[in-house]
Amino acid sequence: MSQMYDASGAAIPVTLVSAKGNIVTDIRTKERDGYEAVQVGEGSRNASRINKPLKGHLKDLGNFAALSEFRVEGTPQVGALKVGDKVDLSQFKAGDAIVVSAISKGKGFQGVVKRHGFHGGPRTHGQKHSEREPGSIGGGLRTHVPVGMRMAGRMGSDRVTVTGLTVAHIDQEENILYVSGAIPGRRGTLVEVVAK
Repeated sequence: MSQMYDASGAAIPVTLVSAKGNIVTDIRTKERDGYEAVQVGEGSRNASRINKPLKGHLKDLGNFAALSEFRVEGTPQVGALKVGDKVDLSQFKAGDAIVVSAISKGKGFQGVVKRHGFHGGPRTHGQKHSEREPGSIGGGLRTHVPVGMRMAGRMGSDRVTVTGLTVAHIDQEENILYVSGAIPGRRGTLVEVVAK
């Protein structure tokens, strides 16, 4: 994340998203595949890490770190795309509303205070070691734990979609998108940006 200044001089928090190396690797059609979609390759990886079927599929397009498919049922622009085309930021302009999806940061096994916002127990009244404990999980007459009881467990590494974001600025030379606000994931996370 970073910040930039608008025309009035106000500081806007922005997240920089790099869109380098996005290439169309396949066009799915109704006749051949039963649905319409565009497959896009992103990033790069060592050629020895790619198996032979995938190498044959990609041919000489490159060694991509990830392949993603985007459904495009009834979208007229798809007819203009062909295998090998570069996908850049030309379809966006400053002020556009966008939706961003990505895998959030993984936080491992966490307790109820961090995971669900429990406030824990009091520090006084004879308590020693229960400041961050969940408290009672039963319910008086019931002899079982209710379904959906919030407890400690794995946190993060979930697909998160953030709406209400806008494009703050576009650097066409470096292919960098400036998104107003925060988006899920760590540095280097593969991010899906869709115009609203």
